[in-house]
Amino acid sequence: MRYFVTGATGFIGKRLVRKLLAAPGNTVWFLAREGSAGKLASAQAFWGAGSARATPVFGDLLQPLLGVSDAERAALAGQVDHFFHLAAVYDLRAGAEQQVAANVEGTGNAVDLAAALGAGCFHHISSVAAAGLYEGTFREDMFGEAEQLWHPYFATKHEGEKIVRERCAVPWRVYRPGLVMGDSRSGEADKPDGPYYFFKLIQRIRGLLPPWMPAIGIEGGRVNIVPVDYVVDALAFIAHRPGLDGQCFHLTDPVSHRVGEVLDLFARAAHAPPMRLRVNAALLGLLPAWLRNAISALQPVRRLHQALMEDLGLPEGILQLVNWPTRFDNRAAAAALEGSGIACPPLEQYAAPVWDYWERHLDPALHIERSLRARVAGKVVLVTGGSSGIGLATAQRLAEAGATTLICGRDEAKLAAARAQIQARGFDVATYRADLSDTADSLRFVQVLLAEHGRVDVLVNNAGRSIRRAVEESYDRLHDFERMMQLNYFGALRVTLGLLPAMAAQRSGHVVNISSIGVLTNAPRFSGYVASKAALEAWSYCAAAEYADLGVAFTTINMPLVRTPMIAPTKAYRDAPALTPDAAAGLVVQAIVNTPARIATDVGMFGLGMQLAAPHMAQIIMNTAYRLSAEPEGADARGAPPASPELRAMQHLLHGVHL
Repeated sequence: MRYFVTGATGFIGKRLVRKLLAAPGNTVWFLAREGSAGKLASAQAFWGAGSARATPVFGDLLQPLLGVSDAERAALAGQVDHFFHLAAVYDLRAGAEQQVAANVEGTGNAVDLAAALGAGCFHHISSVAAAGLYEGTFREDMFGEAEQLWHPYFATKHEGEKIVRERCAVPWRVYRPGLVMGDSRSGEADKPDGPYYFFKLIQRIRGLLPPWMPAIGIEGGRVNIVPVDYVVDALAFIAHRPGLDGQCFHLTDPVSHRVGEVLDLFARAAHAPPMRLRVNAALLGLLPAWLRNAISALQPVRRLHQALMEDLGLPEGILQLVNWPTRFDNRAAAAALEGSGIACPPLEQYAAPVWDYWERHLDPALHIERSLRARVAGKVVLVTGGSSGIGLATAQRLAEAGATTLICGRDEAKLAAARAQIQARGFDVATYRADLSDTADSLRFVQVLLAEHGRVDVLVNNAGRSIRRAVEESYDRLHDFERMMQLNYFGALRVTLGLLPAMAAQRSGHVVNISSIGVLTNAPRFSGYVASKAALEAWSYCAAAEYADLGVAFTTINMPLVRTPMIAPTKAYRDAPALTPDAAAGLVVQAIVNTPARIATDVGMFGLGMQLAAPHMAQIIMNTAYRLSAEPEGADARGAPPASPELRAMQHLLHGVHL
């Protein structure tokens, strides 16, 4: 058999080509773009076939007759038994113009080429999205009955299929797969879309709650999910069955799951809390349409909606699809597959490998370093307190990512040692001696920075001082509170105020403040430290509201306990769970890449929730921790007995709350 395939290097396409080439003697011509030699070599290696059996035909999906030359068309005329058209845009994030070009115009170009070549049969891979949001069961023999094609993806898949039905001059067949996920055995997938969009949310819930505690999920319509191996096997088999031209086949799961059931299945696969307490999204439909439209048209609501979608990594329009009302009848496909042994496995069977593959290979957090380089390469980044601990670890990551990295500190020797450590890894930083607790020196430092660099694109306010002392031991030590405010609040404020005008002028900038989880939990013995960090947080949130439309972002990181020299003198922290400086630097990198308003550990956010929902209970918990960690006056970690079992248990239960 001889085949022509578009989209041969895509998710479904490359697996289909491998399936077609598995039979001895079969050959495949596939559409490729000029200059894609590297991608072609990778695809041919995946297929296990050289150019003699898998031959590229250079062209372009968006050109008439797919841009295939006259000479190539003449050579292929009458040679193609089956023409498979898979090339399309499947991404909900893509713009309407891009989807129209690929899914509609591209399909027209493919149909014309198939006719010009005199192909034996044209196989069009459409999607269940071609039915729109049809109310009820959509059969395989239905097409014009599609409803609510308001989303560009739905509309363009429908229009593309319409072109095949009305313009295709050779015999044709249409296939509508459900939402295609990874391989049912290995979980392998190329990119996360569709149901994968909710995986990050499940991952975050897993970090916040224990696996035995039911979580609140959403309930909605039904979604039809299929693994890619089923789609490929069914497509290849039906395409070769005789007497089926002019028909449509739903490559779907006979059992459609409700949205809440799908999320719960993947939550269990992730060992996350089960989502069994579900809020039905259809309740929003009870609001009058005019009221929903009026609310959504408000600028603050639009901006809040956009911020929420970006924070959760969800594409625009995905929430409207939660109430998908369509079921899909697949009796024609089932009849065509009868006797083949090909059947869609239940989602319960392959949810675990799909989740595992995503978390090991596709989780966006795995590619954070590449994203950091894209964000800071060639930009000026200042890390205060960069000669040790979190600051030094952060400076190393930034220098490796190509940023013009600046660090400051009070100790010339420590700064020199920090620079030498970074240079030993093949990178460099500029060092500045500065005492940020001193007003005059802070102003001098800012002027030097602006004179030498012109601006700072990203400021990481990391320099800080912490004193761990109970209030009852601080009656005569007001100077301790003043010292912490001078550096942790006023020091950061002086530098930020000095650099903000240049950020606002270029309408681009980012201020990252290293705060503490103690601000969320009101940690005992840290009243002065927490107060200074809380002051910086409050100021930053006010400033963020003023600069939001000027391109300047502010991020607060409520850092948990980090194993640095700052905590060494405290015996209670000897056995306490703590992040390494490198892990803490990872949170700073996350802040720079994603520019969220806040980054906090899940325990920290749980603590904040406790403070808001049950403040008296939160006080009791923190008071218990305070009494368990009582130390003799003047005690330190040297030679001190280990923490009590009760304290160690609470420290591990409340991981990181104690900073």
